[in-house]
Amino acid sequence: MSEPPRGPAAPPQLPSSPPTQAAVTVTIEHRVGFHETDAMGIVHHANYLRFCENARVIWLETHDKSYPEWIASGLHFAVTRVDLEYKQPARFDDRIDVTTWLEWVRGASLAMAYRIEREGTLLVSGWTEHASINDAGRVRRIPRQDRDRMNRHARVAAPRARKADESSPESALDADAGSR
Repeated sequence: MSEPPRGPAAPPQLPSSPPTQAAVTVTIEHRVGFHETDAMGIVHHANYLRFCENARVIWLETHDKSYPEWIASGLHFAVTRVDLEYKQPARFDDRIDVTTWLEWVRGASLAMAYRIEREGTLLVSGWTEHASINDAGRVRRIPRQDRDRMNRHARVAAPRARKADESSPESALDADAGSR
């Protein structure tokens, strides 16, 4: 009898609270605009990802180097995986706090985690994975000195690279980038 095909690896546990050790966080405040809501009067689900992106860019600028500096060095961080869990909606004119931190960084990828709250109430938690790519869109390793610096701010040590048959398209990124 053959084994059933293996699907994507289970995503990590979504953050129920900000990290209490190691990771350095950034929290930004955002006032929800009318244009960010849908016909039901709540924030459209896609906008939460935009809020996370804004916090991620501020995290890089505050604790590493700005995104324009990464671009000038010839690297970008392409989103390869997103997982957001919606607990409660935000509404027009709410003031929400978006907290983010670096979960891990490895050869050619990194992961960020997020919590979005309104007055201490959790609305959304989630994480994103990113591939390090060059201007032509090819996977490139994050330079060792940059990885070492970033790892000092990460919540956990970098997980082992996944095997190509273990999960998603980016699973072979670190192995493929190893020779570059």
